[in-house]
Amino acid sequence: MQDKRVEWNRRQFMTAAAAMTVGGLTGASYAQDAGGSIVLGQSCALSGPSAQLGIQFAQGAKLYFDQLNAQGGIGRRLVELRTMDDGYEPERCVANTQKFIADDVTALFGYLGTPTSMAALPLLQKARLPLIAPLTGAAGLREPRLAQVVFNLRASYADETALMVRQLVSLGLQKIAVFHQNDAYGQSGLEGVTQALQSHGLKAVGTATVERNSRDVAQAVKTLVPLGADVIVQVCTYAASAAFVRAARQAGYGGQFYNVSFVGTSALAQALGKEAEGVVVTQVVPSPFKTSHPLAREFQAALHKSGASLQPDYSSMEGYLAARVVGEALKSAAGAGRLQREGLVAALEAMNGQQVAGFPIAFRPQPGKPRFVELSMLTGDGKVRV
Repeated sequence: MQDKRVEWNRRQFMTAAAAMTVGGLTGASYAQDAGGSIVLGQSCALSGPSAQLGIQFAQGAKLYFDQLNAQGGIGRRLVELRTMDDGYEPERCVANTQKFIADDVTALFGYLGTPTSMAALPLLQKARLPLIAPLTGAAGLREPRLAQVVFNLRASYADETALMVRQLVSLGLQKIAVFHQNDAYGQSGLEGVTQALQSHGLKAVGTATVERNSRDVAQAVKTLVPLGADVIVQVCTYAASAAFVRAARQAGYGGQFYNVSFVGTSALAQALGKEAEGVVVTQVVPSPFKTSHPLAREFQAALHKSGASLQPDYSSMEGYLAARVVGEALKSAAGAGRLQREGLVAALEAMNGQQVAGFPIAFRPQPGKPRFVELSMLTGDGKVRV
């Protein structure tokens, strides 16, 4: 199936997201009230250079929750995804999280990014409020002490970069540089590359940074291009990645570019256009453009049934999967007569090691069972090959 990119209409999404919060739900106790909606709080970027990531993930999640609610919700209680824009800025994410805590939401869901999620972490730990399926692979959100606080659905950046380096070394490409965001996200990715290289007796030939929500890559290009690296691994979002690829090629760089999944595959392809040819991206969910995986088949069927003008996309399918996992956990909690926060946490714990739509759930590491990661390559006509 062709990868038909869609230009997401932010205004329409914001209108839809706002509509989801109306309907007479007032006060701070409705989330835990047996008669009210089950409210999930999501802080993510709906504006700024990283907006497409948040919009696409939230659209995918909403697709499933709309489907669930159309079938009667959970015990006749609707599931409400309350999405607030943080622009991918930690301070705004903290303010959003404080609002969710004050409103006594059932859980936090689909937070976007490492710096934002890490900034909110002390608040949700204190409130004993679970964060489900954050859109980040940071090691700081995977510490054992957070086992019943943060439920990571996606693979870590260490998992992604390990696959990258293993593939590159097998091809004889050992001169590897790193271009990364100058924050906790970029540092986590850099550490992953460093550790993976060390396991092969190698080290990065050079590194350079870009500030969060910035496209100013000029200095990074001057630093890295002269090094003659075989590959530059990028740990940033699509706007900075596209700017760097374009500027590096103009400066004469002839090597390859590898990106971790958080870059936003469709957004990067759209930003680069024909210049996307040959750019590699690791993926933490199966291809949404094929029907060989049960998750992709279910996702495509849901898109078709909804009648919405959405197209298959990695970020939106990850949002759909995350919502699907929450839905299964809520059904289990309701069946056990524990449809509240503690019951949801217990149900999530019980899901570890199971599968949802053919996707392995590994909230905690399982010996001998690596998390799902695969490589994909962009083409100049907007397709994605895996």
